[in-house]
Amino acid sequence: MTHLAVTWWGHASTTVELGGARVATDPLLGRRLLHLRRASPTPPPAAAVADLVLVSHLHHDHLHVPSLRRFGAHVPVVVPRGAPRAVPALRRLSCIEALPGDSLDVAGVRVEVLRAEHDGHRDVRRGRLPGGHAAPALGFRFEHDGRSCWYPGDTGPQPGLAAVAPVDLALVPIGGWGPSLGEHHLDPAQAAAAVAAVGAGIVVPVHYGTFWPVGLRRLHPRSHRELFVDPPARFRAAAREAGLGAEVVVPAPGERVER
Repeated sequence: MTHLAVTWWGHASTTVELGGARVATDPLLGRRLLHLRRASPTPPPAAAVADLVLVSHLHHDHLHVPSLRRFGAHVPVVVPRGAPRAVPALRRLSCIEALPGDSLDVAGVRVEVLRAEHDGHRDVRRGRLPGGHAAPALGFRFEHDGRSCWYPGDTGPQPGLAAVAPVDLALVPIGGWGPSLGEHHLDPAQAAAAVAAVGAGIVVPVHYGTFWPVGLRRLHPRSHRELFVDPPARFRAAAREAGLGAEVVVPAPGERVER
């Protein structure tokens, strides 16, 4: 069997190795973003090496143009349909626009584009398409050389996850950056239920413990614990309670896990 590996770079940024293909998810590789500061080491240059990049939606912490540029203009980037119109800087990259339900073959990787229950707009005033519509938020199931991965992007609980074919690896969001999780995200218990619906051999939780607003830890210590520090332990507990048979792996930022 071909090898499977994943490196978590913090937040929702990973590099997934499926045999000989490297797939990056939602790269956010800098020290800071707007009012957010990174609490873990800055990812090294290796974090910007991939054969394919998947971008789930247009929010700044998932579609980060400076990070995408580091991969080079030749690397294909799958984005929600309409993203280059909403974010013109994307037009200098090799973007492939996609909608939920699409099936793509890109860089030797088979990508199933899934629906995500999340607001996909860029910000309040900008980044909407004609008619006021937002580009859709996406999730992905992708495979290569007989190995597979599910990354739902940012999503709230949604029906139909049981229709997603089981995978070797699930990358599931379990937290946030405060002061509240907000709607259309998964908390640790909801994340465990989502993985149980899909089915996975290995689970790596993401989207926690990386970025936090300046000063907010002092103002909202409980929120910091619940959304930033405690999600992995709460996810493990929820996975046990749900009888989740998958192996839960919680790597440190920059740690590569191979199976």
